[in-house]
Amino acid sequence: MRPGPTNSLVDVAGLRVGHAQRVGGGYRTGTTVVLAPPEGVVAGVDVRGAAPGTRETELLDPRNLVERVHAVVLSGGSAYGLSAACGVMERLADAGIGFPVAGGVVPIVPAAVIYDLGRGGDFRATPDATLGTAAYDAAHPTIPPLQGTVTLHGGAARAGGPAPFRGTVTNGGAARFATAPAVASGSIGAGTGALAGGLAGGVGTASAVLPGGVTVAALAVVNAAGSVLDPAGATLAGIRYGLPGEFDHLRLPAAAEAEAWRPDKVTSFNTTIGVVATDLTLTKAQCGKLAGVAHDGLARAIRPAHTMVDGDTVFGLATCARPAPGPDGLQDVLAAAADVFSRAVAHAMLAATGREDAPAYLDVFPSVLGGDR
Repeated sequence: MRPGPTNSLVDVAGLRVGHAQRVGGGYRTGTTVVLAPPEGVVAGVDVRGAAPGTRETELLDPRNLVERVHAVVLSGGSAYGLSAACGVMERLADAGIGFPVAGGVVPIVPAAVIYDLGRGGDFRATPDATLGTAAYDAAHPTIPPLQGTVTLHGGAARAGGPAPFRGTVTNGGAARFATAPAVASGSIGAGTGALAGGLAGGVGTASAVLPGGVTVAALAVVNAAGSVLDPAGATLAGIRYGLPGEFDHLRLPAAAEAEAWRPDKVTSFNTTIGVVATDLTLTKAQCGKLAGVAHDGLARAIRPAHTMVDGDTVFGLATCARPAPGPDGLQDVLAAAADVFSRAVAHAMLAATGREDAPAYLDVFPSVLGGDR
């Protein structure tokens, strides 16, 4: 098994990812969209957290009518942020993409949100349809980007994972939004205001190509009440599932750093959400199982998971570019799904940007990259 060419969700051919975020003026939040090919993808969902914020998840029940979805939206803003899906839906409708009905189409756009309210200073500074549109446009190569001046800073690529992105977009001197590459990890998109066990959280992504050529990939928005650290130390729990060479550049955290880390501002409302996808042909029920097994990967990388203050939700997608698997092939895909989700959580934490109320993992444990011990 090896990672795909970008070690990200877009290694599943046909999927596109767009991130848009807004920081400043009371904002620290964003939206991430996963776009399907025009014909859509088969989808399932598994909700394990006790405080979910979701849209259109009932459609994904195998007993219900709709077989395919046209996009999945992951967003900050708690329940307010569900409105970001409206911008994505409008873009799809304008392109004539959706479930055909008399007189037109209805795009099917399930969504899930994390709780990040007030993390930029203004409780009601949340994603809306405009931010959803910006994320859609960032994912769609044929749409010109919204106008603005982009200023990049920091964000040097680290070995072993997707490159993080740091940037702001200004228009007339006022912060509007920023976008990030589809393969990026870090404090971008839906993970812009994320926290995880007192550390800065974010978006992480990873992929795996199985020996027969099947691709399985995940994108996670890590905003957990639980800890992302191994209970026996300060190593990220998700890295134990890395593929050969993926996390080999990391060292054990220095004992003094691990002893000094005592987070005192762990938030009480959280949620980790994400997508796991494959290029195999799966049924809606099998996509639901794919999402359910990805929760195993979530729980391996975050402890505790699925709490009363988390709304943990994972969508399972199948592009159906490859034939349906037999029982053994499906088992291999499910096993890979758990591992890629764990790895995506680790990449989110390694690429996150620290801030005043939430240091990054690499800020707290610099020895992981071979610094002073």
